[in-house]
Amino acid sequence: MLVKKLYLDKLDSEPLRICLLSYRSNPKCGGQGVYIKNLSRSLKDLGHYVEVISGPPLPNIDADIPLTELKSLDLYNPNNLFRTPDLYELMDLVNFIEWVGVSTMGFPEPYTFGIRAFRYLRKRLHHFDIVHDNQCLSYGIQSLSNYIPTIATIHHPITMDRQIDIRSVRSLWKKFKWVRWYSFIGMQKHVARKLHGLITVSEASKQDISREFKIASDKLHVVPNGITTELFYPIPEIKRQPGRIIVTNSAVTPLKGLYYLLQAIATIAKLRHIHLIVVGTLKKDSGIDRLIKQLHIGKYVTFTGYISHEEYVRQYALASIAVVPSVYEGFGLPVGEAMACGIPVICTTGGALPEVAGKCAFLVPPKDVNALTQAIMDLLSNPAYAETLGKCGYQRIVNHLTWEKAAINTVSYYRHVIRNFHEGTR
Repeated sequence: MLVKKLYLDKLDSEPLRICLLSYRSNPKCGGQGVYIKNLSRSLKDLGHYVEVISGPPLPNIDADIPLTELKSLDLYNPNNLFRTPDLYELMDLVNFIEWVGVSTMGFPEPYTFGIRAFRYLRKRLHHFDIVHDNQCLSYGIQSLSNYIPTIATIHHPITMDRQIDIRSVRSLWKKFKWVRWYSFIGMQKHVARKLHGLITVSEASKQDISREFKIASDKLHVVPNGITTELFYPIPEIKRQPGRIIVTNSAVTPLKGLYYLLQAIATIAKLRHIHLIVVGTLKKDSGIDRLIKQLHIGKYVTFTGYISHEEYVRQYALASIAVVPSVYEGFGLPVGEAMACGIPVICTTGGALPEVAGKCAFLVPPKDVNALTQAIMDLLSNPAYAETLGKCGYQRIVNHLTWEKAAINTVSYYRHVIRNFHEGTR
């Protein structure tokens, strides 16, 4: 008891030992890799010890932060997609479960990563004060919570992705494949209710997670993401090109709403000069590819493919407007990143996007092609207002949405959870 009291007495002042878990952390696309990279850096800069444990693909974190890879079969590796494992690999039960899951159209990575994380950490838990899971929500993570304070970040309820993906296809077979793919959601709902605390990134996500996962809203603590202004910034010496619109990567998934933006471009192209730059890759014979051909707008749309970060920021600088047409976002990093580059933004009101944009973006309802068309036309026709929006957005990011603030708020929540754990409260 005396040791525990001394520990709790020093809890509010001593640096913490933090274990960040991330079952996959793609450094080139998606928000999870961005989250782990920037949160780990900012926690370290506040003086805390941080160690990251990840499955492939690994996050691109700084060299002074320890990174451990929990190897898997990595069957979604684009360089060797759905490879056939060797027999000796399948002799490991977890590998076998992973292979069977993928072979039957499932997504077993959250489940299998949790088992591997438990195996790896169960003898190292005394090295840490808290375990912070990045949206894996696996039974293995729940098992860790029996021994150490354990929380998770849920960026947004994955049930929203499932609903949109299922509705985006007509074939019953394709609907079944999506249902099978998202079969891990039941596990995540169960585990989320059992952990010591949950972080989410917006008030909109808080309410949606509470409803979808049947979790009391007071168990969810909101810590908005930050925007990395060292990576996203204005380049005033580059002149914006009139009529040039940019939409950022991952836009080819139904959730991101590119389908509606392309229809708006088709209408606008009949009335004035316009060109859409999509930061991403167009898959041949995909639904988006077929839509572009159906609308006869191929000459007005350019897909960049993979580009360097420097080129990414240059593309922002060249564009007159950034459009984020997402049907739903749990936070909306593309809005914040565009604002950090000083570019005027049009975005939908889907999910948390209004929380990120504040009064510094032109807001339209999601899936409303007419409203999106009119917003683009209005902003292109009013460069003075567009410039005002760009300046407003930049100031909003540098004053309110930084990773340092996110890390400070996260540490405060860590201390609250750790104290509750050791005092026996849940």
